[in-house]
Amino acid sequence: MGKPSPQENAGFWETTGAAKTFTHPLDPELLTEFVPRTARVLDYGCGYGRLTAELVAAGYRSVRGVDRSAALIARGRREHPELALMHWTGLPLPFVDRIFDAALLFAVLTCVPDDAGQRAIVGELGRLVRPGGVLYVSDVPLQTDPFNRERYRRFEARYGTYGVFGTEDGGVFRHHAPEWLRGLLGAAGFAVLRERRTTVPTLNGRTAERLQLMARREPAAAPGEPAAG
Repeated sequence: MGKPSPQENAGFWETTGAAKTFTHPLDPELLTEFVPRTARVLDYGCGYGRLTAELVAAGYRSVRGVDRSAALIARGRREHPELALMHWTGLPLPFVDRIFDAALLFAVLTCVPDDAGQRAIVGELGRLVRPGGVLYVSDVPLQTDPFNRERYRRFEARYGTYGVFGTEDGGVFRHHAPEWLRGLLGAAGFAVLRERRTTVPTLNGRTAERLQLMARREPAAAPGEPAAG
């Protein structure tokens, strides 16, 4: 049937997906080591503002949440009317270059099955995070258990990418080779500083290993100079 269209997957997050309880927790130790409370933070793919609210409660004074789903942002405004949540469907985002000190990308890439969509998101965060600022990614690497291996193989024939799969309630998700995630960050000008793996609950009541990446935005190379790294 071919790869899922962005419009098809977006529809899931306006309906069934908008009622989900998101499950990737912040790692307070990792967060405070790299993101001071004075930082200007973008929570991209904020959903209903779960982590945006946690950041504000933890003392972060300048946090902006953005999501493509109107239904999720409407839910967030009901549940957290005090937060700065924005509905914005496309890219680029309506912010000037280098305006943020840090950005969060929590279980967002797993909801974007196509390569081009993932590159566009991470590239946009590379524009918005200042040199020396950080991108904190939490996502799902390829799992090694029999259940996931079987569905990766089964859906690869349908979607063309190993790791992309559909769920019974109509969602399409992607688990990633870690080197793919590292490559996305590197192409957008980020250097990975720290990696951490933990086990977390999933949207559909299972558990999965997650991979956290903390990466620093490197300065752009001057004309005629090689890129850093």
